[in-house]
Amino acid sequence: MQSRLTYILFLIISVISYGQVNLSAYPDKTTYTSKEVINLTIVLEIEGNDYNNQQTKLRLPDFSKFNLIGTGSVNNGLIDPETNTVMYQSVTRLALEAKQKGKVKIGSFLITIDNKIYKTEPFEIFIKDVDKKAAVAANSSKDVYLNMEIEDREVYQDQPTIAVLKVYSKNMDNLRKVRNIRLPHNNNLDVYPVSFARSEIDPSDYGNMASQVLAIFMIFPNEAGYVEIPGVSASVNSYAGKNKIISNKVKINVKKLPEGSPEHFKNAVGDFKVSISNVSKEKAEVKKPINVLVKVSGEGNLKSMELPKIAESPDYDVFAPKITSKVVAKTTGMKGEILANYLVIPKKAGEISIKTENFSFFDPLKKEYVDVGQKSLNVNAFSHEQIMESRTAVEKVNEYTNTFLETVNTPVLKTTSFKVKEKSRFHWNVLFVNITILIILFIAYLVFKGWQKRRRSNKEQQPITPVGSVAETEKEIRETLKTDVNDYFSYLENLKDKEDYQKFFQTYDELDDEVRGQYFKSSVEDFANFLENHKGLAIAEEYRSLVQKVQIEKYAPVKSQEAISLLLTSIVNLYSQISK
Repeated sequence: MQSRLTYILFLIISVISYGQVNLSAYPDKTTYTSKEVINLTIVLEIEGNDYNNQQTKLRLPDFSKFNLIGTGSVNNGLIDPETNTVMYQSVTRLALEAKQKGKVKIGSFLITIDNKIYKTEPFEIFIKDVDKKAAVAANSSKDVYLNMEIEDREVYQDQPTIAVLKVYSKNMDNLRKVRNIRLPHNNNLDVYPVSFARSEIDPSDYGNMASQVLAIFMIFPNEAGYVEIPGVSASVNSYAGKNKIISNKVKINVKKLPEGSPEHFKNAVGDFKVSISNVSKEKAEVKKPINVLVKVSGEGNLKSMELPKIAESPDYDVFAPKITSKVVAKTTGMKGEILANYLVIPKKAGEISIKTENFSFFDPLKKEYVDVGQKSLNVNAFSHEQIMESRTAVEKVNEYTNTFLETVNTPVLKTTSFKVKEKSRFHWNVLFVNITILIILFIAYLVFKGWQKRRRSNKEQQPITPVGSVAETEKEIRETLKTDVNDYFSYLENLKDKEDYQKFFQTYDELDDEVRGQYFKSSVEDFANFLENHKGLAIAEEYRSLVQKVQIEKYAPVKSQEAISLLLTSIVNLYSQISK
């Protein structure tokens, strides 16, 4: 019995001497909207000296349904003078952003002290949708306002996300007054328009507010971290003038690409295929260039990715390529192909292997890196003697004939000059005919002068009509000077078929000068600003892009029939819209 009492006494003493540990976690409230920040507070209190026996740091639960925005902690130590007890307190604050709506469970926080695990009780919070009626009421002072919506706010670096721009107003007429949409610009973002086509007006999107989709655009973040997308600006035209409006800003979480990337990985994100081919029609000859085409096709950041180049080799020389883009931005992503046309000059006769650099990309759907490796093209290069020996007799005759016509100056046949022989006798008939013609011309002159006097007197009797306004006069002059672009289109098509590219670009310059002169604009930039104000931002951007493409093709060292055809199609489409 005495031994039992001794055991109980020691147990009580050990409990008293053992420090007490309290771990608790709680949110600032239980209901949040999808755009609100969730603040969690975790409090750790230790009585006694067991804070020196803390074996692990505070372990967080699974936060895959949240974005961790920020953290912070404060540590305090107190001593009770009466009991001489040490009190240690650590307060940690977490700021979260929910990824989904509805009830979300937050698990237990764990910590190990003196070989014992302490944990908090799990709890639930409710995430509801944004009260859009309240947001509308907050903007009731504005007649028109913009709202930018981004559905996927968590993407990988260089992975696209789609943004939708909407306009709201109580008055439907105000929606038609929104012009000059300017997409956001940021050094951390690449923005590409998908569509500026306006949707049908929804008369009752939220309460008594009508709405309309103005634009859809694609955003490629090129840096990891939390990136803030600036607001989209536009102008509202009214009788009082232009008012500038700006949409809301949106913050997205850009995840870093996983570790373990291949050594030759650069910045390609998406799903791509690489091919290499010889597009020259003639046989490959030593010291003569051949056209080698490297094509990258698929879906992803095609416009900003670094393309695989042709690797250097002692067997050939390679020159900088001409890049042709056939890419379309859609709501599902950026799809198409990028063509790089290289000039390769073989240095030796025989079998030559032309290889591309190693290429790899990151597939965000599979969340893994894909190594494409090198693509090779085997070309059999011939010497000049082998080329000559392989030609037929007809081909040799044609070559000799062409060489002769190009190098030898052939004599020019002179036409015989005809002289009028003098006649010995005088013809009176000729004299009478000439006198008759002079009399008829004199009578016609008198009739014309009389008609002119009668017309002048009639004009003096007519009332003076008022002169139109400057705008009406300018419109009449513009109609008079209006260029028939269809004649230019036909002529450009003929020049393209004849492969007379120098004349092709001269004719395009004449077309552009005449169209700009029709609207009294002397420079390209002034005309682009005019198109932006009167034809819309999409037409203006397309015009700027076309001018740049024309300059690139104009000074390209090698011109292909396919690239000129695409350029002509763009010219026809754009100038047809401008001349409407």
